[in-house]
Amino acid sequence: MIPLLLSPLADEFILFNLARYLTFRAGAACMTALFVALVFGKSVIEWLRSFQRGGQPIREDGPQSHLLTKKGTPTMGGVLILLSLSVSVLLWADLRNGFVWAVLFVTLGYGALGFVDDWLKVTKRNTKGVSGRAKLVAQGGIAFIAALWFMWLLPPGLSDNLAVPFLKEVLIPLSIVFPFVAAFVMMGSSNAVNLTDGLDGLAIVPVMIAAAVFALIAYLVGNRIFADYLQLHGVPGAGELAVFCSALIGASLGFLWFNAPPAAVFMGDTGSLALGGALGSIAVATKHEIVLAIVGGLFVVETLSVIIQVFWFKRTGRRVFLMAPLHHHFEKKGWAEPTIVIRFWIIAMVLGLIGLSTLKIR
Repeated sequence: MIPLLLSPLADEFILFNLARYLTFRAGAACMTALFVALVFGKSVIEWLRSFQRGGQPIREDGPQSHLLTKKGTPTMGGVLILLSLSVSVLLWADLRNGFVWAVLFVTLGYGALGFVDDWLKVTKRNTKGVSGRAKLVAQGGIAFIAALWFMWLLPPGLSDNLAVPFLKEVLIPLSIVFPFVAAFVMMGSSNAVNLTDGLDGLAIVPVMIAAAVFALIAYLVGNRIFADYLQLHGVPGAGELAVFCSALIGASLGFLWFNAPPAAVFMGDTGSLALGGALGSIAVATKHEIVLAIVGGLFVVETLSVIIQVFWFKRTGRRVFLMAPLHHHFEKKGWAEPTIVIRFWIIAMVLGLIGLSTLKIR
């Protein structure tokens, strides 16, 4: 397929017969997103700094070191990620593909919600932003629309079923319940990444690892020959999401350039909600919802640490962890921030490899 919005150089690409190859466009999407992020990164950060008095509000009950090292750092850096991602996807993806638009809808919809949340935080100078109930309602609405959209795009035999990893022939029929399950996957993924985003670089690298895994999954399930050989549930058209995932990796790499410790910008809810929503929607589109819980196991553990902490404190008045999410617990134990981040990255890499093992490669 030829991208619809290619520059005049498209004719030369056609001559070399490159633009029709999915792998070429995926690589080009990654490099384009990285280039856009690096070129416009400083300008975006200066723009964010121009209207944020004092940068992102820091939790008073959080680690005291954050009040010293992170105070004044601008937030809403997710704008840079979404800008780079969108430009790259529109340039290199086949815009006639419904899966691309459905995933982009979730990503930008959650990004807009996160932007409003961040805007309220920086303008009102508190850490509350959009109320929890309003945020869940907005997330649920976007996710439910996307779930119905995916059901319309998916083949009849897969549209309302849940695939089980390792058990290639097993499909759990959910019927009318599927849109709610799919919406839960997208909402859960979005909020899980949001909870993980608490240290410089902590969330963005696991997102890239998950995106790389799903780039491969999307390519395989979208290719009938590979899907049949690996005994995967084929999803015609889903291969185009490999381009989206590659653009997501490039945009995240560009953001990491500015988010590396000490961070010049935080992604904020603008980025974390959007990135988590993107991963969740891609998992639904490729019929690997359960695999996302494995690949994104770090996000799951971080979320569970918050749930366990709140539940146990309400029941007993005592805490299981020194502080939740889990990365703050290790901060309280005296671990250095780079130590926590790099060790969590290692865990994310291992979980990504385990997720890949669900593919039956013979």
